[in-house]
Amino acid sequence: MILVDTGPFVALFDPQDAEHTRCKDILSVTRDSLFTTIPVLTEAFHLLTPNSIGADRLRDFILNGGVSLWFLDQVSTMRAFELMEQYGDHPMDLADASVIVAAESLRTTKVFTLDLSDFKRYRIRRGHRHVKVDILS
Repeated sequence: MILVDTGPFVALFDPQDAEHTRCKDILSVTRDSLFTTIPVLTEAFHLLTPNSIGADRLRDFILNGGVSLWFLDQVSTMRAFELMEQYGDHPMDLADASVIVAAESLRTTKVFTLDLSDFKRYRIRRGHRHVKVDILS
């Protein structure tokens, strides 16, 4: 299972994006199931602009089962806010926090992201330990 961050969605569905081909190549060899969060999609649709062809393609990708959605509940929202405070010295946005919380809940470390500098800092809680994010990029 792989969690997908905002950057790959924007790159995949905007052919003008500098990372389009690389993300397409990565996705073409990925056999694991893909998951994402609503905050990630909110950010992706904002960056693609709602009426663009890229946004249409992303909607189709979601509706055709290309990615499954993981939803924040009250407890996971509180955990996301906790992470946003924890990483306050290098601000973490809600989309990134939701990916880390989803990783903790779904017991995965794999994240497809273009945001290497941030995700190299983040850690996924596993009981009393914190493990590195396994970045797929």
